[in-house]
Amino acid sequence: MEKNSSIISTSLVSENSAYNEKLQEKISVQPVFTVDQDFIVDRLNHSGDATDVISEGGDSYIFDAIRSMSLEEAKQILLDAVELHDNDYNFPEETLDKIKLLLQGPEAYSYGEEAYEVDIRLEASLIKYHSPYPEVRSCTEPFDDPDVPVETIRSYFLGFCWVVVGAFVNETLGEPRQPSINISSTVMQILLYPCGKLAERLPNWKFRILGKTLELNPGPWSAKEQMFATIILNAGGHYSNLVNYAMALKLDVFFGVNWVNFGFLFLMNVSTQFFGLGMAGVLRRWVIYPVNAVWPTILPTIMLNRALLVKEKPQSINGWTIPKIKFFYIVLIASFLYFFFPDFIFTALSTFNWMTWIAPQNLKLAIITGSTLGLGFNPISTFDWAVIKKNNPMVRPFFAVANQYIGVIISAFVILIMYWTNYKNTAYLPINTSSTYDNTGVKYNTSRVLTDGRFDKGKYDAYSPPYITAGHLILYGATYVTYTISFVFTFLTEWKTLKMFIKRSFRKSSFKIPGSWNEFFNPGEDSIYEGFNDPFTREMKKYKEVPDWWFVLILIASFVFGVIGVAVYPSQTPVWVVIVMIAMGIALLIPTSIIYAVTGYQLEMNELASLICGYIIPGNGVGNVISRLYGYNTDAQSETFIGDIKMAHYMKIPPRAVFRGQFFAVLVQVFVTIAAIYVVLGLPEICTPTQPNKFTCPYSQGIYTAAVLYGIIGPDRVLNDIYPEIKYCFLIGACLGVAGWAARRYFPKQLKYFHPCVIVSGFTIWGTGYNVSYYTPGFIVSWVFTWYIKRRYLPWWTKYNYILASALTAGVAFSAIVIFAGLQYQQISLSWWGNKVSKAGIDGTANGRLYEIPERGYFGRAPGEF
Repeated sequence: MEKNSSIISTSLVSENSAYNEKLQEKISVQPVFTVDQDFIVDRLNHSGDATDVISEGGDSYIFDAIRSMSLEEAKQILLDAVELHDNDYNFPEETLDKIKLLLQGPEAYSYGEEAYEVDIRLEASLIKYHSPYPEVRSCTEPFDDPDVPVETIRSYFLGFCWVVVGAFVNETLGEPRQPSINISSTVMQILLYPCGKLAERLPNWKFRILGKTLELNPGPWSAKEQMFATIILNAGGHYSNLVNYAMALKLDVFFGVNWVNFGFLFLMNVSTQFFGLGMAGVLRRWVIYPVNAVWPTILPTIMLNRALLVKEKPQSINGWTIPKIKFFYIVLIASFLYFFFPDFIFTALSTFNWMTWIAPQNLKLAIITGSTLGLGFNPISTFDWAVIKKNNPMVRPFFAVANQYIGVIISAFVILIMYWTNYKNTAYLPINTSSTYDNTGVKYNTSRVLTDGRFDKGKYDAYSPPYITAGHLILYGATYVTYTISFVFTFLTEWKTLKMFIKRSFRKSSFKIPGSWNEFFNPGEDSIYEGFNDPFTREMKKYKEVPDWWFVLILIASFVFGVIGVAVYPSQTPVWVVIVMIAMGIALLIPTSIIYAVTGYQLEMNELASLICGYIIPGNGVGNVISRLYGYNTDAQSETFIGDIKMAHYMKIPPRAVFRGQFFAVLVQVFVTIAAIYVVLGLPEICTPTQPNKFTCPYSQGIYTAAVLYGIIGPDRVLNDIYPEIKYCFLIGACLGVAGWAARRYFPKQLKYFHPCVIVSGFTIWGTGYNVSYYTPGFIVSWVFTWYIKRRYLPWWTKYNYILASALTAGVAFSAIVIFAGLQYQQISLSWWGNKVSKAGIDGTANGRLYEIPERGYFGRAPGEF
């Protein structure tokens, strides 16, 4: 039945009236289709009356595209889509099957030729004029208004103010604490929003600077201003891994060097942070502009931006009529209040190791089910969103969460077998910690094998080899597998695309040395966007591009700062080592960024830096830490900046505005980070298991362990004498990469969602203070939301899922800050059973071991035999 004979063209849901007028020109009032429009509405993930849906901006745009597209063009678009997305992890399988059916012609279609023509044009229009991914369509628009304010005085001012606050809080409450507390992009937007709305009330003073007129209040606080300020916050307000390295170098529980001062920290932070920014710009064509580089982890930030600043038309979605912003605030308040229970009032809800309560002193029960000492086999291990969100379960695709969880479970059984068979003397140690031990089962004392800060073979022979736990042993092996499997698998599966980008990159004029100032500030005739024709890139072509040469200059300057740092200070790190580490990071950044863009998982490359440095500057623990900083931090920071640039790409933020915002935000963050480091270093009992506020520093401990093994003892002894099997993991990873590629090539349908790199990433969670108990709840939540609800109630999922995830995370963050600052930091606590039971047994001590130390006083080989 025909429900609507025409499209009712109404104004776009936007505060900008000029843009509404432009949109009216695009959307014409004319007869639509003679078929029932409801199936089109369903395909656009809506519920309700078709007239209401069609009148909305983005969907009205798509309806107009359906009318204007020819059948021949639609078929060609779908043919290209099948070739591009046939092995795409994120492309909906049911949509791909439908496209293949449509390409067989109307005779294979069950609803008639007229409906067939509408349906094939509908699928083609979504791909050409919006996005093939429903999660991207749910939070973005396919068009842009270049007149909306973006780079304003108020957006810069608010962005930089909150960079100071965000960076300081994230540095102090981030990775040094377990579980970490971060001011995420979600929280940043909530803080920015009322500030932006308040700025609307300021007088509109005008300033004349460098021939340009700047306005203090150019009108209503816009979604683009909010996103631009959020990008500034992301660039400067996130956690810098330099804190972990500074503590590993400076604290007495680790290396305790006293020459690490403000100057050294400044040079290292500038060098690593800006190098990451430079690499992000260079890799734009590889991991930002391709349409299948989804970057799922940034979508909640975009969705919240729209919920806060884009007016929403009342609509019934699977029976829900509550507006997104109201839903967000309800969940936010509930999450804020609830978190007081697992974090302060009833902490056993957080570490819910209830299975060990049955027999608190049963060591074997604690080893298998314990949340602190053990492997964490516990079906209900927490009621704390701060723990559940460890795996970002409502944001990452379910296939990625499931692949990693499979790896976590498999590796847990491997560890259990190793431990019970006392493989490599692991049963004399706790099963899963990041510490290094000597042959008496106590933490390794590096001072006993050093003379003047360098390795002393005689002292080593008289003392002990370093031993690591079963969990840490799996971490090292899996990490080395990760390097080669990610490199081999990615290059085999993405070779055609990579080859095209390589050719395209090196023929661009923007890489050439400019011959004049005009060439320096303009990229030339060859556009950086050449070869990309998706709607986001087409809209971004309106703005001036950032030449690649700008990013190359940043890379050079960053390198110079790093050279000054390692040369001027007694870092024990030759300049050529920094060059090697940077080259290694660049080589691995391409495959890891591609994996991150598709799956949402960041593969860490830090252990390889420790290993390589151990070979080239043996016996040097401090130099190992600094080299590892370059091997890892440059990659980690690059991927953060890449995600922000992709977010700007989705939101059509001018590229040069993003460049300026990120550049100055990083500069501000450099100083805030150093201040935060000194604050953290002053906390009592910092980086010890007994630290009262959970500042146990698991990552700093891991850095120190790697420096002991590879920097002081040396990879030759570790890989040839103590743990010789680990070195074969590089070969195993390469073989698995080839096998995984072959398996997906020959069984594409059955193994479409099989990702060997992400499975292996599940092996790398061990030896860092985490276990199965941190991942089981996230897997369950991911199955419920990103599999079951997404498939059965897609309209609800597209409207509310990211809002729900953002609100839960924001509530926890605000509550954690209040609890820490107002209660825990003031040494206020509640002493009752609910706050003691999770630590009352062996699991709470984290020191239990399966075997006792032999009567001779040590395990393993006798002194002088190693």
